[in-house]
Amino acid sequence: MENLTAEHGLSLYVEHNGKHILFDTGASGVFADNAIQLGIDIQSVDCVVLSHHHYDHGGGLRRFLQLNQQAPIYLRGPMVSECYGKFLWFEKYVGIDQELLREHRDRFIFVNERTAIFPGVSILTEVGRVHPMPRGNRSIFVKENGKLELDNFSHELVLVIEEADGLGVFTGCAHQGVLNMVQAVTHAFPGIPIKAVFGGMHFMAMPPFNFMSGSKEEVAQIGKRLLEFPLSRVYTCHCTGSHAYPVLKGAMGEKLEYIGTGRSVSV
Repeated sequence: MENLTAEHGLSLYVEHNGKHILFDTGASGVFADNAIQLGIDIQSVDCVVLSHHHYDHGGGLRRFLQLNQQAPIYLRGPMVSECYGKFLWFEKYVGIDQELLREHRDRFIFVNERTAIFPGVSILTEVGRVHPMPRGNRSIFVKENGKLELDNFSHELVLVIEEADGLGVFTGCAHQGVLNMVQAVTHAFPGIPIKAVFGGMHFMAMPPFNFMSGSKEEVAQIGKRLLEFPLSRVYTCHCTGSHAYPVLKGAMGEKLEYIGTGRSVSV
């Protein structure tokens, strides 16, 4: 739709068994403006699941809290104090507005283990490190006692939706590595095929620097390794990046699709 607004952020609206889930809220309140144009009632959202503690996924929380007075917001705990992106001399705060947690303390639910939030809807928090994490993580830090340290992304989670014929998996940015996340899902739900994976893969360097953070060979290899899992389709977007997508497409073929603002998918 021409009247929708895109931004560097991720927000996915999910309907499952009568429940309405908002997976991330983008970088601003734009998600709510787009929802109006798409006929989505934000007041009817039953819960928010925040993939991790970065502004481009939680920047719309204040707008959401203004529009919806009852839905809980799930996120991985504990809260990271200060998240920063740093590239050469360029340093930027990339965390979410922590004042919101103090103002709306009763709306936030921190999870630290596998948690079922609705029947057939689960949050996974334990992701192994069998496969390398994205090279783009080298520019992302947390500030502890005034000192920047590389972020280990212990504040990231995976959302899994179970259906009769398989799973839907939502990765956010996959800072822990999309291969590690998909492998964690297959271990948590053994023998159940994955119908679709949704989310970014963080092959894009820190915005506004839009270049690929790994080599073409590395990105293509990750795509090929994804095909080794029992999955039918991957829908990617956001931080995968415009340079990495054609490389992945070459490796994955019809199993990979790009989703943009306003796209609707039924699985």
